Amino acid sequence: MEMLQVADAVAREKGIDRDIVLGAMEEAIQKAGRSKYGHDHDIRATIDRKNGAIEMKRYREVVEQIDEEEEVRQLTLEQAQREKKDAALGDFLIDDLPPLDFGRIAAQTAKQVIVQKVREAERARQYLEFKDRTGEIINGVIKRVEYGNVTIDIGGGRAEGYLRREECIPREHLKNGDRVRAYIHEVREEQRGPQIFMSRTHPDFMAKLFTQEVPEIYEGMIEIKAVARDPGSRAKIAVQSRDGSVDPVGACVGMRGSRVQAVVNELQGEKIDIIPWTEDLGSFIISALQPAEVAKVVMDEDKKRMDVVVPEEQLSLAIGRRGQNVRLASMLVGWDIDIMTEEEEATRRQEEFKSRSELFITALDIDEMIAQLLIAEGFSSVREIAETPIEEMTEIEGFDEDIGQELINRSVTWLEAQAKELKEKQTELGINDDLMTFAGLTPEIIIKLGQNEVKSRDDLADLAADELVEILGEGSMKERDAETLIMKAREHWFAEEDAQKAKEEEAAAENDNAGDAEAEQAPAEAASNA
Repeated sequence: MEMLQVADAVAREKGIDRDIVLGAMEEAIQKAGRSKYGHDHDIRATIDRKNGAIEMKRYREVVEQIDEEEEVRQLTLEQAQREKKDAALGDFLIDDLPPLDFGRIAAQTAKQVIVQKVREAERARQYLEFKDRTGEIINGVIKRVEYGNVTIDIGGGRAEGYLRREECIPREHLKNGDRVRAYIHEVREEQRGPQIFMSRTHPDFMAKLFTQEVPEIYEGMIEIKAVARDPGSRAKIAVQSRDGSVDPVGACVGMRGSRVQAVVNELQGEKIDIIPWTEDLGSFIISALQPAEVAKVVMDEDKKRMDVVVPEEQLSLAIGRRGQNVRLASMLVGWDIDIMTEEEEATRRQEEFKSRSELFITALDIDEMIAQLLIAEGFSSVREIAETPIEEMTEIEGFDEDIGQELINRSVTWLEAQAKELKEKQTELGINDDLMTFAGLTPEIIIKLGQNEVKSRDDLADLAADELVEILGEGSMKERDAETLIMKAREHWFAEEDAQKAKEEEAAAENDNAGDAEAEQAPAEAASNA
């Protein structure tokens, strides 16, 4: 009964099944038995689940021919029938062994096995409990803080969560014993046990806080469409009502601001802009940039970029301190946003009109009036003209089928000449095919890169954003676009690193398992030698 009492106590303390603990005990007794009688023997132990009685037996299999490596576990049919007349091939002869008198080393070995098995069961229980709780807010008590990284006791000691320094709100002072709320953003099963990673800076942390504070969100009457945060400073949240009688912004603010204030207090004073969400992207971005007033929005759906024009006196307000307002609005909408004054927008439009006009005049050998007409119809490149069906070209005022077809033919001829010239330049400069086919690079950019010793995708990936802008010339590309292009060029590096890291982790896990097996075997061998 003492065995059963110990198993019950361990099971309650660790929150695992009683049979798992008893199974670990049985395995420990088996190990101790093999230490006494020899590691080659097939010794099995069982603990009676009702009275706690321990039985230990030796198993020998009846085979036709004994394997040299298994001679103590096997016996021939003739040998078996001397001990048991009705023995047949495939049967096991079972011998009762006397109760085991645990020596010091055997007891230590048994303890190691039980501790290891209980630990494995506890880890499995923790992973199963938390793997489906990703995306939840959970309360815990801080156990320790090391170099800004916080370990949190969650579930009353059943598990630990990890709040890394970068996931803590800036200037937030957390100390041992504090109660803290955090968002579970990842649960990973690792060799050392389940790792529960938590965050207080994740945008969904704020969304979940609003779900807890605003009943209309919890019940589904109001939906949170998007969240953008600059943790500890400012945030924007877009909400939409599914019930026409419910004001989404007013519901989130609450009576005298009580609901939003509760969220602000949890986020250490982070200012929150609550914005009504709308299908009309133009209207939505105007709301997202408040308190700035917007004069005009020009959208490029292909590149997911928009130019927002504001009056001169509203420029600093729209951009915000250190670009915070426009950055949060961009995160909220999911598009790149360029803020400019009305004067800058007019100048930029004139420059684009002039450069396109010059391109069409040179490439298609046409006069300025036709070039301007093509621009007015929305054409921005020679390729667009070449790929336009003749039916659409004839719909342009003043164009008949002959003119339209001639423009298409001239566009195709020019593009072919450009492709031929690019191929010759590629050979001359020694540019690799992986750079030639890299998405996002025009022929002009590829040639400029080749002339500056950037001749492969790896060469491009090695550049810094400011270096790329310098090579291409000021005004040819924004630094933000250069960063995006370079990160895209580096993607294959990260894929290779991930594959290598996975191999190393697999090898390390195999080494750990081998080391554990050796460590468990050593005490048993010592007992056998003794």
